Amino acid sequence: MGSRSSDAVYLLGFFSFIILVGALLLYLPAAWIGTSAYPGKLAFIDTLFTSASAVCVTGLVTADTSGFSRFGQTVIMLLIQLGGLGIISFTSILLTIPGGRLPLRRLKTIRSFSVEGVEYDPRKIVRNIVFFTLLIEGFGALLLFFEFDRMGVDSPGFSAAFHAVSAFCNAGFSIFPDSVERFNSNPLVLGILVTLIVSGGIGFIVLQDVERRIRGKRKRLSYHTKVVLFSTLTLIFLAALAFWLIERQGVFAGMRLVDSAMNALFQSVTPRTAGFNAVTQTQLHQPSKFLTLILMFIGGAPGSIAGGIKVTTAFTVLIVFLRRPDSQGDYTAFRKRITASTANDAVDYFLRAGALLVCATGILSLTEGLIGADFGHIVFESVSAFGTVGLSLGLTPNLSFAGKVVIIATMFAGRVGLIALAFPGTHRKGGPVSYPAANIILG
Repeated sequence: MGSRSSDAVYLLGFFSFIILVGALLLYLPAAWIGTSAYPGKLAFIDTLFTSASAVCVTGLVTADTSGFSRFGQTVIMLLIQLGGLGIISFTSILLTIPGGRLPLRRLKTIRSFSVEGVEYDPRKIVRNIVFFTLLIEGFGALLLFFEFDRMGVDSPGFSAAFHAVSAFCNAGFSIFPDSVERFNSNPLVLGILVTLIVSGGIGFIVLQDVERRIRGKRKRLSYHTKVVLFSTLTLIFLAALAFWLIERQGVFAGMRLVDSAMNALFQSVTPRTAGFNAVTQTQLHQPSKFLTLILMFIGGAPGSIAGGIKVTTAFTVLIVFLRRPDSQGDYTAFRKRITASTANDAVDYFLRAGALLVCATGILSLTEGLIGADFGHIVFESVSAFGTVGLSLGLTPNLSFAGKVVIIATMFAGRVGLIALAFPGTHRKGGPVSYPAANIILG
């Protein structure tokens, strides 16, 4: 079995095991206290859905998280943390294999989540990521605690910890029935959540690179970091401006200027796989929903907790679309050469993601469309599940059994499947086989 396929199988098994254990824990009577919409015992498919959504850091729910007991909510928070750091948890297990040595192929897998010149030792990569995660989550939880306590939120300590983990892991789970809509006139809470979401979504590679640049250990940022920061900031601020212009007389009407600006910023950040909603998504105008779909599909940065096709893939595909390659098949952007191999990988990743999304939408059209679900809602929910976002137009709680299975599979594919495909592979022994060139007319 090849390097990539072997580690991919281990990764898929690792996530599947966590999801199953989480589903069993949430199925325990002590985990669910009920809601007015779902007063009885949860069906196993709903606990499986919740566990998969938490581990895949998505946030879509068929049963409101506020209906779980403190035990159940704690399980969900731990599943989010394990899912958010799933790759790191996975590689940590590989690093603790008896004997203390890893095969070269596994070292390559771990190092694929760092950039040359930032860190090379796989153990340091894992330690740094865990350190950054706990530090940022802890600081975010502390800030949220003070504000929640001032506002009289029940159990401010637990609420702050839960939402800090959920925000940094880009999960979008909230123990409040209205997500974070109650805070849409509180710029401080929204600002803290935005900071946590962006920190978790730009990637540990970028965080380490920036931290080393600030401390003077690096003379300049890596090209990867520059692309991620440029793409992220461009998407955030252009989308925020677009949302404010579209919704200033819509869902933001009646808000103070500072509140409408912050809600526009929040709406531009949360589709990047976070999934909190500060305003009701069904009340957005159609152009805003379309822009949200685009942001959900793109997602965050590679090497991060975020989902989607990643900003670097979108950036590379855009370069391929706008520019012609040179004689070697390479592309130029920001005075650097993007190799033909990198461009081909980005286009391949983009097409695979699109194919998965089309399949999910098509199947849901059969399972839900035939019983009256709106096609626009089906598309929105499919992209949200695939991008591990969690925003919803209200379809998910009303899914049929088959629809829930489809969304579970879509979340799993969006979170784990594409990551497995991105694992570094090994070349086969012997030279490549050369076949005659095919003559195909395009256009």
